[in-house]
Amino acid sequence: MQALADYLARTLALVRKELLALLKDRSSRMLLFAPALMQTLLFGYGATYDLTYVPYAVLDQSGGAAATELLARLDGTGVFKRAATLTGSGQIAGMIESGDALLAIDFPADFDARLASRQQAPLQVILDGRNSSTAALASAYIASIVAAYNQSRGAAPALAVVRRAWFNPNLESRWNLMPALIASLSMLQTLMLAALSVAREREQGTFDQLLVTPLTPLQILIGKALPAIFVGLIQSTIVFLVILFWFKIPFSGSVWLLYLGLLVFTAASVGIGLSVSALSLTMQQAMLYTFMLVMPLILLSGLLTAVGNMPRILQLATYANPLRFAIDLVRRVYLEGAGFSDVALDFVPLLGVAAVTLPLAAWLFRNRLA
Repeated sequence: MQALADYLARTLALVRKELLALLKDRSSRMLLFAPALMQTLLFGYGATYDLTYVPYAVLDQSGGAAATELLARLDGTGVFKRAATLTGSGQIAGMIESGDALLAIDFPADFDARLASRQQAPLQVILDGRNSSTAALASAYIASIVAAYNQSRGAAPALAVVRRAWFNPNLESRWNLMPALIASLSMLQTLMLAALSVAREREQGTFDQLLVTPLTPLQILIGKALPAIFVGLIQSTIVFLVILFWFKIPFSGSVWLLYLGLLVFTAASVGIGLSVSALSLTMQQAMLYTFMLVMPLILLSGLLTAVGNMPRILQLATYANPLRFAIDLVRRVYLEGAGFSDVALDFVPLLGVAAVTLPLAAWLFRNRLA
């Protein structure tokens, strides 16, 4: 029992030393926690695919009632804002190139006459392809308005479609993106924090002193990992609270299951970071290796694009990416209210990555030559 108590005391002393190194001054504390808050707000307001403002220009060469009604339907959405009423087709290019209008709508001179004679009337929409995502959404929105207008001119259809979206009633892209940030944003700093921990001591010449103490590689691993895991969970909590109370995205699942998943994910991220740190001789190397890893981890996580849309070889590569499964777990628990049985398969690769990287880091602590 005394040996166990001594073992725990030495480990806790190392954990305390690491926490003091991280939190000893106010600027360090701000750098650890303020970015998570700022990035959550920036993503919440800036990184959204919802269509809320589309400036457009119109060239109405027909001057008829049909064109006027269509434009009234467009303006009535609250999304499309008329930036200019043009008098000639030569003005369209200037509006698009300057960015004053995302799109331009051109009604030909015979637009009303063709509709009156029951002929097909072309309506030209010129889009700014430099902003392809928003332009595609705006084009689809216009197509739905035109379809509704066509329906109003003819007999009511025999079949009516009633749409209902589960887990995101208004189909807001923010609801899909922001729960994923609970894992993504904390991973960025947790990975960097863990990657710099050993490299910093190597550079300062104190890591060799640590190796000749009575501490075992396992104790060193625990002492380095626990502070980083603690910081990662605090950052996840900050993001979670901002999403829940500031953006008011309702939480449907179990807090305990959410944090269990985050704990395993953060441990896996710390294992990757500590392995990188143990391989690095300097802090500069650790930072470069981390930056090299972060972008593929994000791109292959499903944060921005669905994993199912990736080439098959990249889909296989995502199985080594803990962020992919953490995002799936967090989204399902947060939005669906999924239980443990629903997300159990997400824990398997997370535990697998942690089970490989953490022992690897412990081995590298002892065997990597300084």
